[in-house]
Amino acid sequence: MRAIAMIVAALILTGCIPAGQDYGPPGTGQPQVAYPAPSDRYEPQDREKRQPMEADVPAPPSAPPAWIAQPVTPDARSIPNSTYVVQPGDTLRGVAERMGAGSENIADANGLAAPFVLRPGQRLTIPGGRYHLVRPGQSGIAIARAYGVKWSDIVAANQLTEPYMLRAGRRILIPGSERPQTLAERAAAFKIDLGDIATGGGEPAIPEGDRAPRAASDIRKPLPPSVPVATPGPFNGDFLWPVSTGKVVNRFGAGASGERNDGINIAVPLGTPVKAVADGVVIYTATKVAGLGGLVMVKHGDGWTSVYGHASRILVQRGQAVKRGQSLALSGDTGFADRPELHFELRKGRSPIDPLDELPKR
Repeated sequence: MRAIAMIVAALILTGCIPAGQDYGPPGTGQPQVAYPAPSDRYEPQDREKRQPMEADVPAPPSAPPAWIAQPVTPDARSIPNSTYVVQPGDTLRGVAERMGAGSENIADANGLAAPFVLRPGQRLTIPGGRYHLVRPGQSGIAIARAYGVKWSDIVAANQLTEPYMLRAGRRILIPGSERPQTLAERAAAFKIDLGDIATGGGEPAIPEGDRAPRAASDIRKPLPPSVPVATPGPFNGDFLWPVSTGKVVNRFGAGASGERNDGINIAVPLGTPVKAVADGVVIYTATKVAGLGGLVMVKHGDGWTSVYGHASRILVQRGQAVKRGQSLALSGDTGFADRPELHFELRKGRSPIDPLDELPKR
């Protein structure tokens, strides 16, 4: 019993590992992926108990995420702290290329603002460290994994902000030292938090000047992992309950046995339509997330992301534009659910927010 309690306390509703994936040993860089075919999706055993639904057709399986489709080789260049004297004709990008640092990092270190005009004779501080050259298709999560660091630490080290999109050709600072990592540190680097996806860690890098495609409300085939999700419009400032009925059976925060719930759990009949709480764009779907089973994540703009877990059937795909009140999935008892229910989260940036503080009062 003690072992079971420890497992539940460690895994249940703590951000989980977005899966459908069984990763190889930490540090190998060779994840083993098993994406279920449509016939492998969870099917409710008692169809008579299911509620009427708007679309009882499962979406085609999504393409593997960018951090699987485009692995990263850890080939960062380490440079020392130094000073550079600007020469006639120099540009910030050219100086960065010559010195091996990131242009954005040099700008931050010297208080430079756009359009980053340099003056001959100007002395620039070149911040030292490990700099990784971002290639097309590489995602923040894959880069973080390659170096055994957290994506959140890369975000902080490079002062990345919403929508956290990486550009191919940019050099980003990899925090931490090059010392050999312990087994625990390497294992921690392979754990993905939902906050990593909420802060753009799963999106592929695209060339400078390119834009993400416009999100479509009807997607006929999976969005390729090399294509980033479109940035949603401004948040409309109003959330809807994800299900029209149901009792909140687990609240936000620490539970009696110490486990933390990053959202709320709502008991609902099997097959209840799960609705988008606001307009947005689907940024992630999976059918076998550790602890949460079927999962949908939707980005709403202004840093807001919603999470819907324990789904029995997913009705949308990554990159799809959705409207407030649109069905995203059908409720289920997948993952660690001990009853048909919905696990629901709201995040601002990567931080979980108590949904009951944001949803309309019932």
